[in-house]
Amino acid sequence: MAEMTSDSPSHEAARDAPDDQVKDTVEELEGTDSDASDDEAALKRTNASEVRRQQTAKFKSWFVKRVEAISKEETRAAEIEPGHEDRATSYVLAGQDSNAIITDPREYQLELFERAKQQNTIAVLDTGSGKTMIAVLLLRYILDQELEMRGVGRAPKISFFVVDSVTLVFQQHHVLTCNLDQKVAFFVGDMNCDLWSKEIWTKQFEENMVIVCTADVLYQCFMHSFISMEQVNLLIFDEAHHAKKDHAYARIMREFYLTDIDPQKRPRIFGMTASPVDAKVDVVKAAKELETLLHCQIATTFDLALLRRTVHRPDEQVASYSPLRLPFETPLYRKLHVQFGQLEILAKFFREAKEASSQLGAWCADHIWSFLLSEEEERRLESRVERDFLSQKDKMEPTEKLDAEVAQLRQAIDLIKDHKFRDVTVTPDNLSSKVMLLVSYLKDSFEESADHKCIVFVSRRYTARLLGDLFSRLGLPNIMAGTLLGARKGEPGDPNISYKHQMLTLTRFRKGKLNCLFATSIAEEGLDIPDCNIVIRFDLYSTVIQYIQSRGRARRFNAKFVHMIETGNPSQLAILREVRKAEGIMRDFCQSLPTDRLLKGVDVDLDGVLFKDRSHRVYIERETGAKLTYGSSLSVLAYFVDRLPHDVETIPQPNYIITVQNKQYSCEVILPENAPIRSVTGRPASRKSVAKRSAAFEACLTLRKKKYLDGHLLPTYQKQLPAMRNAQLALYVKNRKAYEMRAKPTIWAESVGTVPQKLFLTILALEEPQTGPISCQPLALLTRTPLPQLPQFPLYMNSGSKTGVSFTKVSESLTVSESKLDEINCFTLRFFKDIYNKVYESDAERMPYWIAPVIHGKIPYTNCHAEDLIDWDAVKQVQDHESLPWTEETPNEFFENKFLVDPWDGGRRYFSVAVDPHLKPSDPVPSDACTRRFQDNIWHYSTSLFKKSRSKVTFKENQPVIVAHRVLHRRNWLDHITEKEKNMTSKCYICPEPLQISALSTSLAAMGLVFPAIMFRLDSYLIAMELFQSLEINAKPDLALEAVTKDSDNTEEHRGEQVHFQRGMGRNYERLEFLGDCFLKMATSIALYTQDPDNNEFEYHVNRMLLICNKNLLNTALKLKLYEYIRSKTFSRRIWYPEEPKLLQGKGVNKAREAQQHMLGDKSIADVCEAMIGAALLSEHQGRFDNAVKAVTVVVDNVHHTMTKWDDYYALYKMPTYQAAQATNSQLDLAKQVEQKHDYHFKYPRLLRSAFIHPSYPLSWEKIPCYQRLEFLGDSLLDMTCVNFLFYRYPDRDPQWLTEHKMAIVSNKFLGALCVKLGLHKHLRLNSSAIESRIRAYVQDMEDAEEEAKGAPDYWIHGRDPPKALPDVVEAYVGAVFVDSKYNYGEVERFFEKHIREYFEDMSIYDTFANKHPTTFLSNLLTLSFGCTKYRILAQEVPPLTPGSSPQVLAAVMIHSDVVAEGQSSSGRYAKVKASSNALSVLESLTPSEFRERYQCRCQPIGSDEDDDNMQNEGGGEGKEVAEPDSGEVVDQPVKIPDEIGVAI
Repeated sequence: MAEMTSDSPSHEAARDAPDDQVKDTVEELEGTDSDASDDEAALKRTNASEVRRQQTAKFKSWFVKRVEAISKEETRAAEIEPGHEDRATSYVLAGQDSNAIITDPREYQLELFERAKQQNTIAVLDTGSGKTMIAVLLLRYILDQELEMRGVGRAPKISFFVVDSVTLVFQQHHVLTCNLDQKVAFFVGDMNCDLWSKEIWTKQFEENMVIVCTADVLYQCFMHSFISMEQVNLLIFDEAHHAKKDHAYARIMREFYLTDIDPQKRPRIFGMTASPVDAKVDVVKAAKELETLLHCQIATTFDLALLRRTVHRPDEQVASYSPLRLPFETPLYRKLHVQFGQLEILAKFFREAKEASSQLGAWCADHIWSFLLSEEEERRLESRVERDFLSQKDKMEPTEKLDAEVAQLRQAIDLIKDHKFRDVTVTPDNLSSKVMLLVSYLKDSFEESADHKCIVFVSRRYTARLLGDLFSRLGLPNIMAGTLLGARKGEPGDPNISYKHQMLTLTRFRKGKLNCLFATSIAEEGLDIPDCNIVIRFDLYSTVIQYIQSRGRARRFNAKFVHMIETGNPSQLAILREVRKAEGIMRDFCQSLPTDRLLKGVDVDLDGVLFKDRSHRVYIERETGAKLTYGSSLSVLAYFVDRLPHDVETIPQPNYIITVQNKQYSCEVILPENAPIRSVTGRPASRKSVAKRSAAFEACLTLRKKKYLDGHLLPTYQKQLPAMRNAQLALYVKNRKAYEMRAKPTIWAESVGTVPQKLFLTILALEEPQTGPISCQPLALLTRTPLPQLPQFPLYMNSGSKTGVSFTKVSESLTVSESKLDEINCFTLRFFKDIYNKVYESDAERMPYWIAPVIHGKIPYTNCHAEDLIDWDAVKQVQDHESLPWTEETPNEFFENKFLVDPWDGGRRYFSVAVDPHLKPSDPVPSDACTRRFQDNIWHYSTSLFKKSRSKVTFKENQPVIVAHRVLHRRNWLDHITEKEKNMTSKCYICPEPLQISALSTSLAAMGLVFPAIMFRLDSYLIAMELFQSLEINAKPDLALEAVTKDSDNTEEHRGEQVHFQRGMGRNYERLEFLGDCFLKMATSIALYTQDPDNNEFEYHVNRMLLICNKNLLNTALKLKLYEYIRSKTFSRRIWYPEEPKLLQGKGVNKAREAQQHMLGDKSIADVCEAMIGAALLSEHQGRFDNAVKAVTVVVDNVHHTMTKWDDYYALYKMPTYQAAQATNSQLDLAKQVEQKHDYHFKYPRLLRSAFIHPSYPLSWEKIPCYQRLEFLGDSLLDMTCVNFLFYRYPDRDPQWLTEHKMAIVSNKFLGALCVKLGLHKHLRLNSSAIESRIRAYVQDMEDAEEEAKGAPDYWIHGRDPPKALPDVVEAYVGAVFVDSKYNYGEVERFFEKHIREYFEDMSIYDTFANKHPTTFLSNLLTLSFGCTKYRILAQEVPPLTPGSSPQVLAAVMIHSDVVAEGQSSSGRYAKVKASSNALSVLESLTPSEFRERYQCRCQPIGSDEDDDNMQNEGGGEGKEVAEPDSGEVVDQPVKIPDEIGVAI
């Protein structure tokens, strides 16, 4: 081609054209982006981001509304459903007769009501005489007055109905709810209302006019100043006789009613009782003291005859039985005593059995042992033995003695288990005279009819059980026996009775399913028990009120109240006479009171009542009014201590130590180790109880002074773990931020500034260079310093094939003279100019690297001389020729296989094929050419000038027409070619005159087309490696890059729609993050256990969360500026090229290179930290962890993990004292048995014992902790082993698949089955009969399932869920093996290989198990079945309603803009699981069409073809087609590309 000089017509025309008609004459290779395609791609990206923003905004709006609703629901639920047992109680009570509406009060009730309206009154009436009726009438009166007062603007007040027991709260609440038309609420301690804030209580007081509660709840409200006495208009005390000593009734009156309040502002008081005294005291004196303390008058009806007509008094009878035998020994007793009489734990049992022989007879005396030594009691008894043994600190007994005692206890239990008890017969040999009389009396009473109701009162719980069992066995006609015991946890041999059990028993009694109850004092007062016609005092009462109340149960017409008295026993007759006399005195006292007596003189005795309290200090909070007294300080301090962090196996308590000094008591209170203060000493006192309270008072003052108690005396020192659980959540929901991003590695900038004398070669070559007719010639990258050895990576060619790019370091450096450097420099500059349209300043000092052609076939490159590798002829040709010249006479063959460039348009580059001799420049453009704007002839088709400039230019008519293929520049060679790119045509017909023929060969030009992608990846490798090198962590280059590669905005959402997906970036950090996360958990768990093996599991979890939470990782990453190294942008033709030397010509010539930025989410940065750990782990040989340990230390940046190699862990291990102590024979035997199941020999059997101690089993007294610490450690070790197995076995599976299938291996379901398979459950020591029962049932279930499966490894899937103790034991055992083996991880792997791997050789059988996870199942349903991609599961923490309570997380499933379902839990993970489960119940029944219609889903169905957001096309830009403005060219039409074109698209 003739060179175009300044006189050339075409050049002249271009030069003379007006500015607005001449396009840039120098256009870089990228060309100009198409506005249309830009908008389309941007719209897609914007749509995805906008949908997420809208969903987030809608979720936040919904969240605010739901939190408000949840707060109301929780408050309502607290009122209605305080707990499972209480809920059952309230439900049972809801259906009782007590709910009847009161409409017809009796005359005596109206009489007492009128008195209570005028003055404070204690109504003394028999049980069943309707005292609650009077309270209802008084409440109605007070409420009417209150409404009037509110109507004239008075401050609102509230009424309290105060009771002594939880059961009575429910009972009285239901009565009031049925009989009052105002809102009535109830509160008990189990509702955790003692945790509520003043704001919550205020809201309750505003919403309700009456509150029923226990006395303690009201006392707490007054003490914390949630309410003042002035805000109360009525106090009703049920069972008012309890108001004495330190009862809550008495404390309310002494501390808040009788002191510090204007008498005119005191509320009205109404008390109710069957007798004002409940002890053997002076009746009149006690009654007056009660009047004084409650500031009331005692009153009863003046017309006793009227009361008798309304409330039937029973016919009292005395039933005498023959004198009882003295206590004696039965044969069973003697047998037990001979063998086990020396066991101190059984001493009380022997006494009770002997006492029962006299009171109940031989049969009962024997049968009591079946209660006391049952299998269910075994654990409790063993626990007591060990506790008593270890509590003897003064005696250093050998542990063999403990083992012997436990063994003997087990023998005793086995003896009872195997003993054949004789059948019961009603004979003196079997039953005492007392029991025989009872049998005879009940038999006669029930002989003709079952329509009787009878209560037999006894004094001991075991007596009620024995008599209930006896009568059930006797099978007497019409008698249906049951027992009614108090709701308390008894001693060994004593059952645990719940409120629910009590109420169900009473319901059966009311409905006639039971008609004879054997009851303790629980049936005497309070409970709403049906009227009985037979009440028998099998054991006599001890006080007058017991007599009156038990007699009051016999209210049916012609009822009988029977006193059972031993013949000739004067003491029993004296009791009967005494209670009757006391009742008479009390009745006379009440009757003798004048009708018009006012409360004059009550205050005379007030100083005496208050004298004791006035001698004690009181602290009143000025701002709130909260009041701390000696009495309340104990509960305030106990509550504070209970709120301290602790694990489930311990109950933190203040420890009071009392000493005597100078005849006075001094008390020091010691708080748990994790309390903010350790100990406080109180003031000396003359009594122990006062000294103890003084210490508690001082401790509370200290806590308040240090602000660990707030103004309402509630703790501010809260538990940390629930908040830590959601540390990840706090980062996940935050907005993304802009951070600086490194575009180039520092090696390029650090190497410039000097003229080198030697260069280092790295050969860049394609594994398959011949991808078409044009072969890619290798290039040498010449640098001042040697590059590291980099891994091969793939390029994706136009044919769809993949070829690897190799980096080969040449061992010998290249010595360069000034002239040789000039040749290389010239070649490099021409390379950039011809291929990329970049003209740089020729400055060798500022060149970061050089490029040189490599001779074909010089393989291997490593052993060659550097000088011999370079194709100097190609270098020389480029230096000698700006371009290859031609004339009209040049042979056609010359134009074949050339690289042609348009000097005015960087977007036009061609590979020539041949000259078409049949065409000339003036001919029309053939139809098979890609279309352009100017197609009137071939010459106009070939030039890039503007329209007006073309008319001024002439062309040579005789120049050849060349068939060529235009280079479609926009290809991202790091990614697969898209369908759109495959279908684009490149065939052109061009004239050489407006072009230049490059001196670069087509093979070099072809390599030049992929060179930018190679350099982009090389720079990424170097940047990633610089990060690891700066932290002194070894990592392979490919793993280093993978660890910092983020290829979308939501990389962590493994199967969701990827937002702003960046093509061709290679593997992202997902898998490494998955692996690193697991190692991080294991490493920190080991570190925490290592440095403090005696710490509790709770603190382990808290501290680990502080180490591994994303917030901590993010903080470390920000300090390290890790965000600069993250690769979040795909290949760009705008930033790959070198930053130096100075750019003279090309796009961006007049622009300063701007700092690169990228948007990153906080969690993404934290995830990269974990991915770095994964990269460090994989860069070592499998089984070595030193590198990863160092990486953990770097990213957590915490004093709790300072290790730099694996051996550092055990070197820092502080062996706890329990581990090294002498093992007992029992512990040695355990080690021997377990070794037969897994061939590992324990050096420390006590460590193994710890792995089998359940938290319910109090072996902490033995200085051996429960398994929770080892389970914490073993859980992370097993996790790591399972993840390793899956990670290496399935290298191409995504993290979600790995996570889902890991769930199967480490699931409680499998580990529970494994525990049974290995027989480890047999060695578990626990103290819970309920858990033992579940374990037995589960073991049987697994054995049956395995037998039916006939060798199938997944038999465990189909059974029930195991008790959690079983998988815990497996994890604890693994932890114990690890510690005992001096942290030999190989032992953990050996356990996995020997016992676990065989179940999971074929993971496909667990696909269903994995997919059963609600979140996974929901994801698959939405994406695969419904084709929806616009869904999200969002979560946020709900502020706790109650101060100090665990925070909750609320999650929601959003489909498009709709919240479909929600879930709430204590952690984000489980909240999302619940939300997913709830969403599945909504969606599973829908068809795809119903789904799309309901949720207006227009997402592209699965499997359809969509245009790629990052589609890359010819003409420049990133993924967009180009229309050149006014250039006479149109966008190429999609025509199939011939296969033979090779790398030229």
